[in-house]
Amino acid sequence: MEIYTSEQIHTMSEKAENSIKKKFRKEIWGRFTAGILEYKLVEPNDKIAVCISGGKDSMLMAKLFQELKRHDKFPFELVFLVMDPGYNKENRELIELNAKILNVPITVFETNIFESVFNVEKYPCYLCARMRRGYLYKKAKELGCNKIALGHHYDDVIETILMGMLYGGQIQTMMPKLHSTNYEGMELIRPMYLIRESAIKHWRDYNNLKFLQCACKLTEDSMKCDKEFNISKRQEIKELIARLKMINPQIENNIFHSVENVNLDTIISYKQNSERYHFLDNYEKP
Repeated sequence: MEIYTSEQIHTMSEKAENSIKKKFRKEIWGRFTAGILEYKLVEPNDKIAVCISGGKDSMLMAKLFQELKRHDKFPFELVFLVMDPGYNKENRELIELNAKILNVPITVFETNIFESVFNVEKYPCYLCARMRRGYLYKKAKELGCNKIALGHHYDDVIETILMGMLYGGQIQTMMPKLHSTNYEGMELIRPMYLIRESAIKHWRDYNNLKFLQCACKLTEDSMKCDKEFNISKRQEIKELIARLKMINPQIENNIFHSVENVNLDTIISYKQNSERYHFLDNYEKP
């Protein structure tokens, strides 16, 4: 791991912050604020746990929230929350170093999630994700927060839509915000909802930053995870979208807008609040 002087850290921090306000003002900052306004993600007197996994998405989200706080349009509070599910020493130190470089005051708490799922043979990643979210909700509520913010972006949304259709046989999407069913009064928000992953990568590379890619205990090697262990349905969908984009450059926007322009008059059946509706239910009614 690289060692930086305090002067280097200060320079890197300033560059990363200024790039959000200037170079990436339209493709990152503008889309961040647009998502917050369109979906009403941040409201007066919120206390938001900004959940940081150590990857590029959540670290950028933390910086965007800091910038939003500086504008001070209305009162709200932030807690930059890092859950350590059992990182090895190097990965934990990398998260702490990046927080220092980016001047993000993190609050860290530890769990044993990696140990809990290590010997699970069926769907360990799904179980790990569920446990992570549960711990984040619980800790955020203990700290007096009413919302947790996750770093899912635009590409995550369109991939989820296609995965549901092609592998799940259903039309659904990753919502910009959700009420928690297990923690009363808590909400999950996704402020990066309109930001493209390519813009996040560009910001990372422009500022010469290095973040965690995969810190799972199953691999213990963040550089191997993507190639050797994460050949998943989501990766297949990424590749499919890339191929479709070569035919139709608007394909990504069309996928996204498909769940904004649903015409129920042309849907055979749908579910709402656990109830199923079928087009024949009212077919004979005038």
